[in-house]
Amino acid sequence: MTRSETTTPGEASALIDARIHELGDWRGELLARARALILRAEPDAVEEWKWRGVPVWSRGGILCTGETYKDKVKLTFAKGAALEDPAGLFNASLDGNARRAIDLFEGEDLDEAAFMALIAAAARLNAGKKTRKR
Repeated sequence: MTRSETTTPGEASALIDARIHELGDWRGELLARARALILRAEPDAVEEWKWRGVPVWSRGGILCTGETYKDKVKLTFAKGAALEDPAGLFNASLDGNARRAIDLFEGEDLDEAAFMALIAAAARLNAGKKTRKR
C-alpha cells in the first residue's frame, strides 16, 4: 500500500516503521528522532503515508512531512512560511509562499526544542489560532 487513501493510521505507522528500518543508517535514525519529537510536541498528530511513500504528520492539516534522499532528510512544513522561526531552522524551500523545509545532512544536529516549537506552532495554525509572522 502506498497511497494514503488505502492506509489506516496504524498501517501508516507500520509503513513509517518499515521505512526507518529499511534505511538502516543515519537517515533512518534522524527520521525516527524527528518522528518522536513530532509526536511529543503534538501527541494527537496523525501519521499518514502519502505520495507513494512519504511519511506525513497531520493535525487539522499537514504539520510536517519527512522525506529521505540519498544525502539528506527533508522535514517540510506545509504552512511554514506563516510560522515564526526564531531559531532559524528553515534552510530550504525559502522562496515559496507556503512551504518551508529543514534539510539535514549526515552529522548535522536538529535543535529539539526549536523543532518541537515549530510543530506546536503548525498545529495551532492548522487549528485557526493566530501564529502568523508579524
